[in-house]
Amino acid sequence: MSNDLTIKDLHISVDGNPIIKGLNLSVKQGEVHALMGPNGSGKSTLAKGLMGHPSYDIDSGEVIFNGVDILEMEANERAKLGLFLAFQYPTAIPGVSLANFLRIAVSAVRSNGTNGSEDNEMIPMREFRKELREKMAQLGVDDSFARRYLNDGFSGGEMKRAEILQLAMLEPKIAILDETDSGLDIDAVRIVGESVSHLVGPELGVLIITHYPRLLDYIRPQYVHILLDGKIVESGGWELTQTLEEEGYDPIREKHGITEIGQNTETVQ
Repeated sequence: MSNDLTIKDLHISVDGNPIIKGLNLSVKQGEVHALMGPNGSGKSTLAKGLMGHPSYDIDSGEVIFNGVDILEMEANERAKLGLFLAFQYPTAIPGVSLANFLRIAVSAVRSNGTNGSEDNEMIPMREFRKELREKMAQLGVDDSFARRYLNDGFSGGEMKRAEILQLAMLEPKIAILDETDSGLDIDAVRIVGESVSHLVGPELGVLIITHYPRLLDYIRPQYVHILLDGKIVESGGWELTQTLEEEGYDPIREKHGITEIGQNTETVQ
């Protein structure tokens, strides 16, 4: 069975406004892709639509993952297949420790149940703690981090490190990182980038969604795609990031006759 994520002529709208307008993309397990574009181009709309966010309407197209079209699946079913999304703005959950959250999430993804946590047998605590400590050591995360409430009072960098720890524990086949570098200073970008690099390998395909190429200095993609006005208009290798760094998006807009960016719905939660 193929673990590729293949998107075919995908159209997504929010509140009746078309945002993604016929997007095609394929990400294979073991590959690293970067999807770049300015605010309002549809990057976060794509990420949340792929994961099954109810505020994002799939108007047409196909998304084939693990050999099946996942568009009729709930978000938890997509996660069980091996799809993961790291949010641009993670939610704080006071009163729930990161460790407890991870144990529930890992148990849900690995279980045979499909209808919710009531069907899931919890992973044994001793096994979970051993695995968590190993992943935290791999990522250079202090043990005390797991006892804190999920994202409650976290800095921007700590929130993103918590997301990467979730990625490490859930072990998906394809991970979508939605602007993981958003709001981070230079040191935090380096830490997050190096953490993701430790996880990249033949069993993990990654789609990195970002504005700027600085994160890509630490997670070098094999493929780079430019998203403008809801479509991928350019694809290539690392040289595309250098072009953007030097020239910005305006020359690409002019080349493809795009005069303005569509309505920005990237802040929909």
